[in-house]
Amino acid sequence: MIIAVASGKGGTGKTTVATNLAWALGARAQLIDCDVEEPNAHLFLKPSIHRTSEVTLPVPEVNLPQCTFCGECGTFCKYSAIVVVGKNILTFPELCHGCGGCTRVCPAEAIREVPRVLGSLEEGISDELLTVTGRLRVGEAMSPPLIKAARKRAHAERVVILDAPPGTSCPVITTIKGVDYCLLVTEPTPFGLNDLKLAVEVVRSLKIPHGIVVNRADLGNGELDSYCREESLPILMKIPEDRRIAEAYSRGEMIVEVFPEYGERFLGLFRRIQEELADGRRTWIRQRG
Repeated sequence: MIIAVASGKGGTGKTTVATNLAWALGARAQLIDCDVEEPNAHLFLKPSIHRTSEVTLPVPEVNLPQCTFCGECGTFCKYSAIVVVGKNILTFPELCHGCGGCTRVCPAEAIREVPRVLGSLEEGISDELLTVTGRLRVGEAMSPPLIKAARKRAHAERVVILDAPPGTSCPVITTIKGVDYCLLVTEPTPFGLNDLKLAVEVVRSLKIPHGIVVNRADLGNGELDSYCREESLPILMKIPEDRRIAEAYSRGEMIVEVFPEYGERFLGLFRRIQEELADGRRTWIRQRG
């Protein structure tokens, strides 16, 4: 099973939910931190790293003496990563998506692909929990290929928890696409509700089963609960506004370690996800007749 933990905005407690859920599952789980621009799950899990590898993207390199400056490569590239200017050809590696199309359309075979480093993957273990952390190179804007590389390290025999980037942009889509279930973490504030609505639109458009975790649940005026009822969104767990939890977070400690009773609560969250998926399958079977 692959579970993505996402949120419409940053600061809602997404990483708190992802790390504590993974820790509660222990040897059954693997956590992959897909928030590659600012990964922080390792600050709580403190894994021992046993493997680090670079992630690269193939970008074009032109052999100018061989080039005829026909412009076929520039016409093909929809991202303007390669452009013919008179008797010169310019490449912009930061814009390249690594499709390799320019090398294939070049009639003179003057273009070859060379690797450009996007970032790195760190694989480790925290107690019995497997971890993967993606780290985007400083100044790099192309995070989806690194996220895809991190997802490829998913362990088929474990429950995989993906800690998604915040928001609803391309990196989030890359993280959650094709998962079995998506947990949307929110808080009962005006900003939290507004961005939750955007996140719900995304997971519904991708047809991903989803449920809600409400952090700092004692806040608000009930609008979040009303919205979830109106939209038939299951609230699978509520985490109260508790100063002790905030203090533990500031020390880099997990809820399940400081408050052992939360271990059972997060296992209960996992069981609720299993139930939601089982109910969805039964509904699908009935609809199929």
